[in-house]
Formats: sequence, C-alpha cells, structure tokens
Amino acid sequence: MDRRNNRTENNDFQERVVNINRVTKVVKGGRHMRFSVLVVVGNGKGKVGIGNGKAMEIPDAIHKAVEKAKKNLITVPLIDTTIPHEVIGVDGAGKVLLKPAKEGTGVIAGGPVRAICELAGIQDIRTKSLGSNNARNMVNATMQGLRSLTTVEEVAKKRGKTPEEILGH
Repeated sequence: MDRRNNRTENNDFQERVVNINRVTKVVKGGRHMRFSVLVVVGNGKGKVGIGNGKAMEIPDAIHKAVEKAKKNLITVPLIDTTIPHEVIGVDGAGKVLLKPAKEGTGVIAGGPVRAICELAGIQDIRTKSLGSNNARNMVNATMQGLRSLTTVEEVAKKRGKTPEEILGH
C-alpha cells in the first residue's frame, strides 16, 4: 500500500532532457562509446531535481538520470507565481542571476535554466547567465540559487520575530 502511494506520487513528475553528450573512452581494443545525459524532473508545484546518467544507450542513460534526479529533489519557496527575492547561484564558473518578476512576465531564461524554472512551477521570473554557458554548470548554479531562497516566515522564525516586524509594517 505504502509503495503504491509513492509510485503515484512519482508519476506526477515531468522530466526534461537538458543535455546529451557522447563520451568516448579510448582503450587497447578501440573506442568505447557511451552517452552522458543531464535531466531535470519537477512536479510544477515547487519540487525540482537534477540528475546525471551514463550508459551505452541513450534511453538507459535517461532512465538512470531520472532516478538520480528524483533522489535529489529540493523544495523551491514560491510566492504566487514567482520567487521570494533576487539571488545569484554560483557553481564552478557558472553564475546565474534569478530575479522575481511581476505576474504575466513569463519565464525569461535560457535553455537549461528555463527547464528548471518551468518544472519547478515558477511562471514569472527573469534570469541572466553571468558566467559559463556550460549546461551542467548553469543547471548546478540555478539549483544552488533556488536552494538558497528563503521566505519572510523562515527569516522571522530564525530571528525570533514576527513577519510583520521583519517587513516593518
């Protein structure tokens, strides 16, 4: 019974392949070809994860990547259709600026960042890639930025105050 509920919970996740890379290993007998796949999964309600899979065939690599992505889910705090505040995510040489936007703006983002934002359920956001345009670095930087988002309630709880005191109302 418990497993069945878990399985239906995983079925509402959408997956999107961000990058497929052919990897070649040169050995004594010749070249070994494999495929490395970067996948983003999300439920459109604030949960999103990324995974990397490598296999001899693309479908196998995608399956591995999806399984890893489901294990690495994070919860993104959302305010209506956007994020609570501006943040810069950094991973390696990749830097991604994430800015909240008014309702109706849409997702203004490049390929890998767009996939994460859409699958996380963010409908209005402005982004800019400031560093490397490598898909893996951009995805990791975006995830790091989304992970570091906090809400007013969380900040108030940490400081032992009410949200109204923090906002100055």
